[in-house]
Amino acid sequence: MGEEEKSLNFIEHIVEDDLANGYGDGDLRFRFPPEPNGYLHIGHASSICLNFGLGLRYNAPVNLRFDDTNPAKEEKEYVDAIKKDVAWLGYEWDTECFASDYFQQLYNWAVELVKQGKAYVDSQSSEEMAQQKGTPTEPGTESPFRNRTIEENLELFEGMKNGDFDEGTHVLRAKIDMASSNMLMRDPIMYRILHKPHHRTNTDWCIYPMYDWTHGESDYIEQVSHSLCTLEFLPHRELYNWFLDQLVDSNKLRPKQREFARRNLSHTVVSKRKLLQLVESKVVDGWDDPRMPTISGLRRRGYTPESIRNFADTIGIAKRENIVDVSLLEFHVREHLNKITPRVMAVLNPLKIVITNYEEGKEEWLDAENNPEDENAGNRKVPFSRELYIEQEDFREEANRKFFRLKLGGEVRLKNGYIIKAESCTKDANGNVTEVQCTYDPKSKSGSGTEESLRKVKGTLHWVSVSHAISAEVKLYDRLFTDASPDTHKDKDFMDFVNPDSLRKVTGYLEPSLKEAKIGDRFQFQRLGYFNVDTDSTVEKLVFNRTVTLRDTWAKLEQKS
Repeated sequence: MGEEEKSLNFIEHIVEDDLANGYGDGDLRFRFPPEPNGYLHIGHASSICLNFGLGLRYNAPVNLRFDDTNPAKEEKEYVDAIKKDVAWLGYEWDTECFASDYFQQLYNWAVELVKQGKAYVDSQSSEEMAQQKGTPTEPGTESPFRNRTIEENLELFEGMKNGDFDEGTHVLRAKIDMASSNMLMRDPIMYRILHKPHHRTNTDWCIYPMYDWTHGESDYIEQVSHSLCTLEFLPHRELYNWFLDQLVDSNKLRPKQREFARRNLSHTVVSKRKLLQLVESKVVDGWDDPRMPTISGLRRRGYTPESIRNFADTIGIAKRENIVDVSLLEFHVREHLNKITPRVMAVLNPLKIVITNYEEGKEEWLDAENNPEDENAGNRKVPFSRELYIEQEDFREEANRKFFRLKLGGEVRLKNGYIIKAESCTKDANGNVTEVQCTYDPKSKSGSGTEESLRKVKGTLHWVSVSHAISAEVKLYDRLFTDASPDTHKDKDFMDFVNPDSLRKVTGYLEPSLKEAKIGDRFQFQRLGYFNVDTDSTVEKLVFNRTVTLRDTWAKLEQKS
């Protein structure tokens, strides 16, 4: 096995062991089972990549199953969004399933458990049940309704299904062991009454199955071989197996639940409740706000499916939870965008320069390389004229020798163009520089082959021609939280760590080749970062999002602090 053996994660070792001990290749089936009560986030991406990655590795089918057992929180909107996200990440599911597909079968099986004396209808209030549940060190006490007759339980359970009772009046519980050391085994609830329409079954059902009853049985119905969950479901495995014990046919494959650790991302929250709070309090502009850790937010911000898959592959699968620095995710998107994005020029904080010895009214179209990382990307033409914009921070009247940008008396090269020298500057009443007068060396044009064109100067600046530039709204996004673990502080709320500078909007001036840019197109704005065209963009008004800076600016800030 050699190197291949070393590359296996512990989940893959489990699969390999099963294949070596009786499973056939045709026995493998995996699933990704989201609840359609919100949008998928970066944490879900790891689970998606794990399950579908196993499917690809072993040439096994993977189901997309919606755990839709709570009509109070689930909507078709979320179903559609989840399907879009999984497909965008590059995966194809074998079968689209819903837990609601199995409502009748689950109900029939529950009736069988009642008939076998293994389930009963409890008429206590939720508060009373909580009190008699016990503690981890003390056994629970039995419900006064635990020993109802089978006939009475069947009658009540059918009445629950038929809508004869109000919500909260009865539940169906499994009869297991009120003294179990695993509190989940202390007569867990299997069904509760909910008089709410379901996004698929409408008002056909007045009772809905609980997660623990639904999940393993759904795996069994679909003949899922390996049911992979996060670590918080480890205590649930005993109950998962108990329910299967009551029903499994020896001629059918028995699913296995196995657990892996969550990978929490720094400077992020992924709790659906907290994400919803961000949306409802207008801290962000919706579930797909580019600052959100949702897959739809990352997509809108300009992340690529490849970068997210590479990130998931890098952090891998482990048995212990830890926090992964968001810089690693940003590294992967930079790495991929560097390979695929065209280079363009844009100025976001403009300072006008006038080349006084360049003829008024003259313009040139200079050759510019689209992407040095892609030999097939070709070139484009960029207009050059007497009046240009550069970045404000690229000019100083006076500067030390380590400042390699434009300063009075100093020279720089304009990208793809000429060497210029700053001769003087104009200021407003407050002393702010409003214009820089420069001269240029007409023989220094990049790529012209002259001796002057090969002359070395230490600084190279990006620029745009004032008369040709197109304006656009540019959204400069940064991390949503200033703290690496905003939701772990006992004395503060996670909202206390919202970064007030997570979004800044500026007017950018762009080279004219971007006029035809379409929603979703990605670019590297040279020296500034990676950007993409936002969904809010129109023909009349282009809108760009900053996906990520060219370098990890946060790492520099943390080193200084």
